[in-house]
Formats: sequence, structure tokens, C-alpha cells
Amino acid sequence: MVTTRPASVDDAATLVGLAAATFALACPPGTAQEHIDAFIAEHFTRERFDGYLGDQDRAITLVIDDEGTPIGYTMLVFGRTQDEDVLAALTQPPSVELSKVYVLPADHGRGTARALMAATLDVVRERGSGAVWLGVNQQNAKAIRFYEKSGFTIVGPKVFHVGPERHDDFVMELVF
Repeated sequence: MVTTRPASVDDAATLVGLAAATFALACPPGTAQEHIDAFIAEHFTRERFDGYLGDQDRAITLVIDDEGTPIGYTMLVFGRTQDEDVLAALTQPPSVELSKVYVLPADHGRGTARALMAATLDVVRERGSGAVWLGVNQQNAKAIRFYEKSGFTIVGPKVFHVGPERHDDFVMELVF
């Protein structure tokens, strides 16, 4: 049995660890490990998560296993995106970005991500937003299937960079 809860400022170090342990799962095969490591070192620092946790335009939800250990998280970003590819794709702008959806590999296939997604979408609804979007690598078939089962549809392409590597993503959107 898993539970979910909003992350607090006390969770920053935990989130750094979860981010470091899960980010590579979203990268397509062949992504250079040194680029993944550099991305993690730049974007998933304690200072960054301290800032995210203090930002009123972000909401981070943790999923906790039955022993009380955090095993995944999501991060929502409220406000208009500046990404032109995303703006061109969205059918319901402005929309909330589901920036991060990560669960530790040992907990895949156990309903953990489903519970985390449900709690995260509840936050979107509670804040009165009518739509949510995310980017997912076009080669990540497992994630795409999960997002489709969660109600998202592909609405367009976007680019994501991991270091110098260009990755082709889909923009997926869920309209309530």
C-alpha cells in the first residue's frame, strides 16, 4: 500500500536522491552517461529543490511505500510555458506542466505510479486548472502507454536537451 503527500521543505535532500536515481529512466537508449550525470549535477541540486519547494507556482507530490520511504515524486509547474513548441501544440492553453514524474525502478508495475498520478491530477483540479501537459521522449514507449492510460493524448512534438544531445519528445496533454 502506498500513500501520497505534498512534499515539504524538509524533503529537499530526499528529492535530490530520487531525482538522481530516476532521471536516466526518462532518457532514450544511447544517451551518454556523462551527459546524464552533468544534467543531474546541474538541475537536481539541493539548492534547486529548496527553490522549487519554496515556489508558490510549483507543487511537488511524494509517493511513500508502506514502510514510510519516499519512492517517487511529481512536480507541477503552474504558469504559462515559454516553450514555443509546447505553445503551438497545446489545445487548452494556459495549462499546467507536469514537469517530473518519477518512481524508483523497483516499484514499477505495482500501481505506485498510478497512485502518484491520481494524487497529482487532484492537485491540478484543486487549483482550478482545466488542463495539464508533459513532455516525454518519443522512444519511451512504456511511459507513453502509462500517460495514455492516465488520459493524456499526444498533441505535438518538442525538443529536450541533455547536454549537447537533442532528444525528440512528444507533448502530451490531458484536458479535464
